[in-house]
Amino acid sequence: MSDYRAPIKDMRFVMDEIAGLNAINQLPGFEEATPDLADAVLDEAAKFAGEVLAPLNAIGDKQGCKLTANGVTTPDGWKAAYKAFCDAGWNGIASPAEFGGQGLPDTLAIAVKEMVCSANLAFSIGPLLTTGATEALLTCASDELKGIYLEKMVTGEWTGTMNLTEPQAGSDLALIRSRAEPQADSSYRVFGQKIFISYGDHDMTDNIVHLVLARLPDAPAGVKGISMFLVPKFLVNADGSLGARNDAHCVSIEHKLGIHASPTCVMAYGDNGGAVGYLLGEANRGLEYMFIMMNEARLGVGLQGVALGERAYQHALAYARERKQGRDALTGEALVTLDKHPDIRRMLMLMKSRVEAARAATYYTASLLDRAHAISDPEEKKRSLYLAEFLIPIVKGGGTEMGIEVTSLGIQIHGGMGFIEETGAAQHWRDSRITTIYEGTTGIQANDLLFRKLMRDQGATAKVVFGEVYATAKALGASGKPELQAIGQRLGTALKAWTTATEWLAANAKTSLSGVLTAAVPYLHLAVTVTGGWMMGKAALAAAGYIDKDEGDQAFYRAKVATAGFYADQMLPQAGAFAETVMAGDATLKGIGEEVF
Repeated sequence: MSDYRAPIKDMRFVMDEIAGLNAINQLPGFEEATPDLADAVLDEAAKFAGEVLAPLNAIGDKQGCKLTANGVTTPDGWKAAYKAFCDAGWNGIASPAEFGGQGLPDTLAIAVKEMVCSANLAFSIGPLLTTGATEALLTCASDELKGIYLEKMVTGEWTGTMNLTEPQAGSDLALIRSRAEPQADSSYRVFGQKIFISYGDHDMTDNIVHLVLARLPDAPAGVKGISMFLVPKFLVNADGSLGARNDAHCVSIEHKLGIHASPTCVMAYGDNGGAVGYLLGEANRGLEYMFIMMNEARLGVGLQGVALGERAYQHALAYARERKQGRDALTGEALVTLDKHPDIRRMLMLMKSRVEAARAATYYTASLLDRAHAISDPEEKKRSLYLAEFLIPIVKGGGTEMGIEVTSLGIQIHGGMGFIEETGAAQHWRDSRITTIYEGTTGIQANDLLFRKLMRDQGATAKVVFGEVYATAKALGASGKPELQAIGQRLGTALKAWTTATEWLAANAKTSLSGVLTAAVPYLHLAVTVTGGWMMGKAALAAAGYIDKDEGDQAFYRAKVATAGFYADQMLPQAGAFAETVMAGDATLKGIGEEVF
């Protein structure tokens, strides 16, 4: 199995040229994120990911987690690695300094998170959920609860979870039955069962803070009657020490296709009198608060697709450069390495270009969230937030679908050896397969993009995005460089397909809801494809500028332009096909009953 090496040079390029770190560190609160600090952070994170986490990846896959009489145990090395992770401050890298975090912008922190995900995805899921939980507490917890729980969660001394899904209620949270009964001391007793709870129990920390969706006795029906409760594994005494064991227990763990070392728990609340919980924020606003965690988690899961794609690409490239097989079709040379064969080179470039496009979109979205957090002007803040929220389903849906396809290509490049577990190529695909499902399936991301993001402001945010894509295509066309002009032409054509499909959806949203819903996922794929082309176009323009000035690593910048050109040739033409699929809707199925199946 190949070692993981963080692609620091590419990460810095994206942070600087696409996400605009040099502008982010001019915003209030982010002044410390200087280029020198960014270099130091990335260098140290790369060492930790490569030397501590990556060697545990295969161990965790083979050993998995176990449920014992004393709770869930993690694989060999997990506890020590988690302690080292927290001691180094990685858990709270982007959390507020007042609660023990480093307060760095997400534009920088997201690269660290990618390294952790690439090195060991199963490990990374625990910190991801804890970060989401801390965001929810920062937004809606009382000062008293913040004082008790936040610092320990930011530093990683305690972890956090999200508890949404129940056996009868998958993505439809209106069906949840968990209930919370008010007590005289202003606490609540929580009863119910939750499934698919990642890191619901483990042995890495001495307390776990569960954020649980449940209903109050007088709650209205549906999603409007959901509240959020903080339910700790152990109660906390007045002096901050741990008290009695709460009535919240893992009763089983799932046996999964991948991420074996991430314990996926069935959690039972209240089997022995009721789990003590505390209301977060206002009653019946739990789903609203949960979406604070959900946006954080969805961006993080999109990043998981990027991370696994990068790991699979490195793995496949190393194998293709070492494995000799077949004759060079161009030179006739016998027994050449795999990377000399055109089809292998095509697959490697598909992996590379799609990972780079998705990375750029993800980091750019993180920078928008930084701007929304730090900018004081209300209109600019709203614009940045709306753009980020528009891109999050594109990042989540696109990044994860890309991750599955790229890790599958990695297996293909290995040939038969890719199907053998010992090579490690299969684990990347197995681990990636869940990413299009948890935190909202691809279909849910598509519906979110259409109905919550595209149509909430009558397409105003989409028009801003279209304008940005058009500006990039125009700049490429005006560059005077044939290789850039070709990218610009492809991008302009793809943008036209996206805008045309968007107009069709807007025109049919009220009259053909079934057709629009049928078109949702193809529309998401269209948006992902063009957004990727936009990002690659921006990268090509930036790289060409360094080539013109003869500055920096010229081979790196020439590779950037070539990779963008490959994406434009191989991926952007698919936009037209996706647009046609969108506008076909469900026309062929109208009037046909169940017999079609």
